[in-house]
Amino acid sequence: MTRGAVGAAKAAPSGALATNMQIVFNGEARDVPEGLTVASLLRHLGLPQERLAVERNLALVPLREWDNTPVAAGDRFEVVHFVGGGV
Repeated sequence: MTRGAVGAAKAAPSGALATNMQIVFNGEARDVPEGLTVASLLRHLGLPQERLAVERNLALVPLREWDNTPVAAGDRFEVVHFVGGGV
């Protein structure tokens, strides 16, 4: 099985064509649908949106901007999840 090129069209469940793009997420290349925002990317990846810090292309993205920050082909994300506790 070969991997499709960045931006290759793939059949969506509804029968429409969905276009994917490639990003780097925590050091791993991933194909994701075009048209995502940071918030919808996190939902797409099944990540909780509580206690996360998101860095996009070496810049921290404030939580209040997640819904309005588009994800573009080639973006590099580093995401960390804060865990409470301690002594």
